[in-house]
Amino acid sequence: MASRIEHLVTSGQFSLDGGTWDVDNNVWIVGDDHEAIVIDAAHDADAIVQAVGDRRLTAIVCTHAHNDHIDAAPALAERTGATIWLHPDDLPLWKQTHPDRDPDAWLQDGQVIEAAGADLRVLHTPGHAPGAVCLYEPGLSTVFTGDTLFQGGPGATGRSYSHFPTIITSIRERLLTLPPETKVLTGHGDPTTIGAEAPHLDEWITRGH
Repeated sequence: MASRIEHLVTSGQFSLDGGTWDVDNNVWIVGDDHEAIVIDAAHDADAIVQAVGDRRLTAIVCTHAHNDHIDAAPALAERTGATIWLHPDDLPLWKQTHPDRDPDAWLQDGQVIEAAGADLRVLHTPGHAPGAVCLYEPGLSTVFTGDTLFQGGPGATGRSYSHFPTIITSIRERLLTLPPETKVLTGHGDPTTIGAEAPHLDEWITRGH
């Protein structure tokens, strides 16, 4: 059975550097009728459990460790037995939210995470956070970009652990090299495509400086 992508929006708060903001997060579920993985367990473990249903949840993949993308991960793992995956460079951020619970496994650049016939290739794309990753599935012509690339430009780099030149390098070398028809499914907001964003790289650089 072919893999499919399902979409859930959960609401909560993002906190960093002493500030707190209300946010809506995209939670992505990749799988078939029997098995699934979750990309970014944000805010509401109950809603995610309901969306997964009676399927076996094998993995919870964190695109990065800002609290709004990981706050529901331990509760979801506890209820489903799924493995929490995070890039090790984001452990300091993870510990701000979950000081007493480590991720279960470490993401590495180039690694492939399998889910119900989908093969999600890990692309390490630092900048928004040191351990930010994107997940590319060529068979579905889709890349899950977390907060690295949005419709209209790169993710924010104005707070701790982030760096604008680094995110630009990540986007230029790791994302804009993907086929232009590749769908970009983001951590917040609406989807886009690589082809729609690629022509604007120089504008972003000018704006960012």
